[in-house]
Amino acid sequence: MTALPTHRAEDWRYSDLDALGALWPLPEPENIIVPAGAHFDRSIVQDGGGVTQIHLSLGTGAAAHLRILNIGGGYGRVEVHATLHSGADFQLDCAQIGDGTQNLECVTHVTHAEPDATSRQTIRNVAGGAASVTYLGQVSVARDAQRTNSAQNVRAMLLSRHASVNAKPELEIFADDVQCAHGCAIGELDGAALFYLAARGIDPATARQMLLEAFLTEALGGDAALSTAAIAKLGQMA
Repeated sequence: MTALPTHRAEDWRYSDLDALGALWPLPEPENIIVPAGAHFDRSIVQDGGGVTQIHLSLGTGAAAHLRILNIGGGYGRVEVHATLHSGADFQLDCAQIGDGTQNLECVTHVTHAEPDATSRQTIRNVAGGAASVTYLGQVSVARDAQRTNSAQNVRAMLLSRHASVNAKPELEIFADDVQCAHGCAIGELDGAALFYLAARGIDPATARQMLLEAFLTEALGGDAALSTAAIAKLGQMA
């Protein structure tokens, strides 16, 4: 049996290890093979807590699009490992909304194993109450994976002084002909935007909801069910 991880392990640095211990050992991850030229598409709403692990392998010219909304349980973790072969395309859109004492995590490992593959990750985090919301994302580019194109866009919104957001987009590049970028920003709701909406007769709670919905839109991937669940979660937050 694999030993329970500690906070010394980077992937578990911000985890609720007591909650994880109650789930240990974890079940085998879901293994998904996308054949050459095929397309895989899935939306996931994590609203009950626990750990979800997905291992994806994309064949030559294959494409996969994952949309994740992580909102539920005291401890909720979604972990994605994706391996991209020649010409494959991987897109991940993830929104996390934590409140109270929730500990929510999205952890990704994307490996560009062969040339000409692309990956795009868009992450939006919202943390209120005393919640902890984490994104750890590693992109690895193998020595032979020339002409890789990869991007990570990570943004987070803090709604409380007691909440915390942890973000670590990471690149490990061994090829020399690549286009790889990552960016991360953590902030608070724009006071000027709130004032603008208030000046037009919109009450503070509604204005706050509107701004948060707009903030999350890009990471919901246009999925109506995820958007509905995200709006409902925001409506429950004080």
